[in-house]
Amino acid sequence: MTARKTTAAAGSFDAFWASVSGTTTETIRGVTVTVPTDVPLAMEMRISELRESTAEQDIRELLEMLFGGDHLDPWRDAGMGLTELQTVLAWGMAHASGKPITFAEAYEAVVSAQGEGKAPSGQNRAARRKPSTSTGGRSARTSAASTASARKNSRA
Repeated sequence: MTARKTTAAAGSFDAFWASVSGTTTETIRGVTVTVPTDVPLAMEMRISELRESTAEQDIRELLEMLFGGDHLDPWRDAGMGLTELQTVLAWGMAHASGKPITFAEAYEAVVSAQGEGKAPSGQNRAARRKPSTSTGGRSARTSAASTASARKNSRA
C-alpha cells in the first residue's frame, strides 16, 4: 500500500473548502459581506435563543456568525431600518441553509411574518384591533349580566 499524502502536502482544509464553497460577496448598504453558504454550528445552537432578542449585543453576535463580521454600526450609520435588517438576516439565513432567495423574496417573507406575528412597532393595542365585520365599527361591549353564570342554590 502506498502512504497517503499528509495534510501539509495535499493542502489545507481551509483552502479546499474555499475552492468548493464558491465564496461570493454582496454589497449591502455600502458594506461588502460574504454570502453565507452554510449555517455555522455555533449559530445553529444559538439561533433559538437569539431569535426573539432585541439586545444589541445579540444582534451583533448573530451578524458576526452569519456574515463573518460586525456590520451593525456601518449599516446603522448608512440609515438601515429594522425591516431592512430583518430582510438581510432572512436573506442570509436562506443562503446559509442552502436555499438561496432574492432580497425581494426575503422582504416578502419578513413582511408576511410581521403580519402574522407581532404588530409593527409603534402601533398600540387599540390601533391593531380589527373592526367588526358586520358594520365596520367596533363591537359593542357585552354586559356582565348577559355573560354571567346563573346562580345555583345550595342543597343545604
